[in-house]
Parts: sequence; C-alpha cells; structure tokens
Amino acid sequence: MKREDLTLLLEMAGEENDEATFREVEEGFDRLDTEIEELEFRRMLGGDDDKRNAILTIHPGAGGTESQDWAQMLFRMYLRYAERCGFRTSILDLQDGDEAGIKSATIEMTGPYAYGYLKAEAGVHRLVRISPFDANKRRHTSFASVFIYPELDDTIEITVNPADLRIDTYRASGAGGQHVNKTSSAVRITHLPTNIVVQCQNERSQHQNKENAMKILMAKLYQKERDEEEKRRQDMENQKMDIGWGSQIRSYVFHPYNMVKDHRTDVETSNTQAVMDGDLDEFIKKYLLAYSQTG
Repeated sequence: MKREDLTLLLEMAGEENDEATFREVEEGFDRLDTEIEELEFRRMLGGDDDKRNAILTIHPGAGGTESQDWAQMLFRMYLRYAERCGFRTSILDLQDGDEAGIKSATIEMTGPYAYGYLKAEAGVHRLVRISPFDANKRRHTSFASVFIYPELDDTIEITVNPADLRIDTYRASGAGGQHVNKTSSAVRITHLPTNIVVQCQNERSQHQNKENAMKILMAKLYQKERDEEEKRRQDMENQKMDIGWGSQIRSYVFHPYNMVKDHRTDVETSNTQAVMDGDLDEFIKKYLLAYSQTG
C-alpha cells in the first residue's frame, strides 16, 4: 500500500474513530518503512563486488609491541562484528607479535554482502590510550591498517602465469611452544610482476596453506586490477583515500576520555567498549550512505 493510500485511510479512521483501521494504518506505515530501508540498502550496496565474501587483512604500524597489540584488538573487534552479522569466519593467516599482539592477520568472512559492508573499514585506525606496556603509564598513540578485498568466485577469471610466481615453504612460527609445526608447511607466494607477497601458515597441510595463499593472491590481484580501472576512469586528483599513516579514517580514544570518532562522517560515540565488541553498524551505515551519495 502506498503512502497516499495510507494517508487517506488514516483520515477515514480519524473521522470514524476506528481503532482497527488505525492499527492497519500503523502496520502499513511500518511495512512501507521496511520497504524503503530495503531500497536504500540495495542502493548503498549496488557495486559489482558488494554481494561477495570479504578477505580482511590487518597490519600494525610502526611502534613494535604497542601497535601489534592494537592490531590484535582490531582482530578481535572484527571477529565480534562478523559474529553479530552472522558471517562465517576463517583465519587464513595469523602472525604472532614478538612480545604481545600480532604482526599480521588475514580473515575470510563469508556471508551476504560481507564485502559491501566491510569495505567501509579500509584505512588506518588510530588508538590513543595509557599503554599497558609502559611502566610509567604514559599515553601512547598506535596505528594499524585494515585492507578489504572481495573474494573471487568461479565466474571471475584472473589469469596468473605460474612462471610469475615464486613459492617458498618454511616452518610455521609463533607462540606455539612444542606445538609449532616442525615441518615446512607454511607457504609464501610472491607474484613477481606486481611484487605482491602473500603467506599462509595456519593449516598443518602445505597443500591447504598453498590453496589459501592463492585465494588471497587472486583477491589482491583482482582488487589491483579494479583499482587501476578506477584510476583510468577518474582524474588523478579525484578524492580517493590513500591508505597511509597520515590518513586515519577512525580514532579510538581510551584516555583522557572515551570516544570513537570516524573522521569521514563525524559519527562518534563514547561507548568504546561496545565498539571494541563489534558494534560497528552506525559507523559502517553512515559511511555507506555518504559513499552512495557521492560515488
């Protein structure tokens, strides 16, 4: 039922003071709001890759243990977000930090529109807090970068010449003690023409690690191809975010006050704990809405 029909029905209900009709009108407006939200959703997530699964990678910035700990906090945040969204997650690669945190992580997130939502998270994330690693309890600023790639399916072809690949195997490393893999099951693949390097060590099988590494490589090559295509269509001066240490998209402040603020949309909240527990909906949807209006 359209808005005009509901408005007319509301007028009739008012004239006759008909409670049943009032309820019908209320339900009609609720359904209409839902339909509008669905249309807005499809408009926001109408890109070629938005329906795809996502591959998310996290890398700490300079700063050693501080940044590596922050990267691990983001790793946990995105796992919680995926759980809230009903996405299935698979950890393709996880490199432990020297003392704490992680040196890198790669997560496969499987679910409807996983890439469409998570593309809003690509960029540099900045943390300000009192360091738990500083005996003098000083305030520290840490950075970590997040990259998002659409996972390819069988309908997309990216041709890779085997001669362009250098495949190295090595022993898995990390905080495993006696459980660290003692065989060379970890795999590192270098795509020589682009110098893209991917690695996997989470599976015990070298074959499985190689398969996962190729999956990451194909996604990165596809994203690189799309980026180059986009650059050809747009001016070099067009506003496109540079994923660099000076271009943080969001700040997370734990001291001297609590605030998480997205610098692209100015959305902010003081409930830092909820955000770190994966409550990212407001940040993501506001970004997608702004992106759909300018993209």
